[in-house]
Amino acid sequence: MTEAERLAAIEEIKQVKARYFRCMDTKDWTAFAAVFAPDATVDYSSEGDSKEWTASGVANIVALVRKVVDPAVTVHHGHMAEVEVLSPTTANGIFAMEDLIWWPEGSRRRTLHGWGHYHETFERIGGNWVIKTLKLTRLRTEQT
Repeated sequence: MTEAERLAAIEEIKQVKARYFRCMDTKDWTAFAAVFAPDATVDYSSEGDSKEWTASGVANIVALVRKVVDPAVTVHHGHMAEVEVLSPTTANGIFAMEDLIWWPEGSRRRTLHGWGHYHETFERIGGNWVIKTLKLTRLRTEQT
């Protein structure tokens, strides 16, 4: 892999992560699904959480995220990308994150403001980079 190919891969991966955030916030579930590998896994759980915050397979991932944020107004930011290209078809990434969520009146929660990191692996399938595994670790949350 040349240096130009490596840098192009990093930029493409950063674009995938940006699309992940935008599609979640705009509730574009078809485009959101497209950022994942078919056999992707996600783990949004914090210490002590049940397995209800994990999912495998695109349809299950979309269903999980949609259940939590579809009724809410959300703002997600990803910052300071650390991307390591391991091969022409695999990479690792860590993205600092901040999220704000406002649920509608009558919901179990009203707001959440969180900070942390996404730890991910990426795979190049059919010429496109997609998320293969995702683990969210939170440094702090404030909820009402």
